[in-house]
Amino acid sequence: MTTFEDAAKANKGKMLFSYAGVTDGIQQRLAEFMGITEDALPTLRAIVPNGMKKYTSETKPADLTVDIITKFIDDVLAGNIKPSLKSEAIPETNDEAVKVIVGKQFEEIVKDTSKDVFVKYYAPWCGHCKKLAEPWKELAESMAEHKNLVIGKFDATVNEAEGVEVRGYPTLIFYPKDNKEGITYEGDRDVESFKAWLNENAPTIKSGAEAVKDDL
Repeated sequence: MTTFEDAAKANKGKMLFSYAGVTDGIQQRLAEFMGITEDALPTLRAIVPNGMKKYTSETKPADLTVDIITKFIDDVLAGNIKPSLKSEAIPETNDEAVKVIVGKQFEEIVKDTSKDVFVKYYAPWCGHCKKLAEPWKELAESMAEHKNLVIGKFDATVNEAEGVEVRGYPTLIFYPKDNKEGITYEGDRDVESFKAWLNENAPTIKSGAEAVKDDL
């Protein structure tokens, strides 16, 4: 704490310095947002307002000095460090109809340009998300014949992906193979509406239908 206080004085005006635990009230909420557990303490993190991006110092707390903390802050502000993103462990098996997508595999699965990917961003405690769980599973099962179409789910309370900002639950975003920026789905949330929308918007399905027409 002495080193941290000295660094705060040395960097006054650059960044607000503060400290917090992980168990009480707003501190617990902050810890959850930052992806910090009690086992990780002590740890030095930074957050910037633009995009609410979070950063982790890789230096062991015992090795921190004023100079090291200053460099960490300067690198964060200069954009020289990649943001830290929360992620669950990669699942050992992922053979259900609805594929589990975690932060560590977001690029691999969602940004795969050979596949169309429809993602449900959800929170386990969200009532609307619970209501959508069965229709989402039915959708995945009914579209299983399309091997290059992935129906996935992403627990946004414990996973993050660069460029993804979820402002409400559930959020449904479709990532066709030719547009990995993503398209937010705004239609009705029932299986038939999902299927009709995908038939109109999924390149994988549309190209398959065109191939059938050509064969005929």
